[in-house]
Amino acid sequence: MPKRYTEEELIARIFAPIAGPAALGLKDDAALIEASKEPTVATVDMLVAGVHFFADDSPALIAKKALRVNLSDLAAKGATPIGFLLSLALPADWTNDWLRAFASGLSEDAQVYAAPLIGGDTTATPGPLTISIAALGRTPRFVPRTGARPGDAIYVSGTIGDAALGLALRRDPSLAARLSPASRAHLLDRYLLPRPRLDLAPMLRAHANAAMDVSDGLAGDLAKLCRASGVGAVVEATSIPLSDAASELIALSPELFESALTGGDDYEILCTASAWAARPLDVVRIGEIASVAGPPIFLGPDGEPIAFAKPSFSHF
Repeated sequence: MPKRYTEEELIARIFAPIAGPAALGLKDDAALIEASKEPTVATVDMLVAGVHFFADDSPALIAKKALRVNLSDLAAKGATPIGFLLSLALPADWTNDWLRAFASGLSEDAQVYAAPLIGGDTTATPGPLTISIAALGRTPRFVPRTGARPGDAIYVSGTIGDAALGLALRRDPSLAARLSPASRAHLLDRYLLPRPRLDLAPMLRAHANAAMDVSDGLAGDLAKLCRASGVGAVVEATSIPLSDAASELIALSPELFESALTGGDDYEILCTASAWAARPLDVVRIGEIASVAGPPIFLGPDGEPIAFAKPSFSHF
């Protein structure tokens, strides 16, 4: 095996070149962030090979996914990124080439989303590759989960279920083979590469009473929002936006509709609002907040409640 970087070389050659000014060249034990009148928002997500991604996925895409799921949390709070900290536990088979590709993907997204690397840690692990990113942002108005009010409309951005269905295709190649090439590519891409909705942060600050990103499935995440706000919800399942690719796959396997609503990894925005000045075109009303606290009710095409076997993804 070719000689691998030492920890000092790894930091100096791989990560210091992509770090922002607050990282101080990654030569210190801490970053230095300038003070601001706006509150700072912090979030952290950990990704583990075999749980959140496949170990043989492209290292650049793994890096992008790790950063983007954190930026999605910032977006849901109405925040603008200011930087992130990376903790990386590398398994025994890592190589310099893998690490360079990982850093390349990370650098690309750090520039695209104006979220520079400002510090972190590296270590070895006898277990699978593990990535933890803590992202920092600022916002003049933090949008909580706890602000939903009876009578609020419930909205989601984009389309729901694509990533969960993309995972189903990864697990079942025979199912993937039944789809059109364009639909197959769309769903697989949505699983590999989430798109943090930072473009919606200003809209959330201006209009949303409550918001969160959809990471563990629409049904389960709406239940979390309802619990936090002490309310209930009624959702018309036919109003939930699906992509053409998701609709094609569900037509082939109708049981996957439940996976689309409960599987997770959408990283779209779920929010409630009482009024809008101008609602973005890809934010769709799917239901209403109810005054009686309890789990959200999803109504099927026949007007009857849908019972989910497992409302959301859970690690435990």
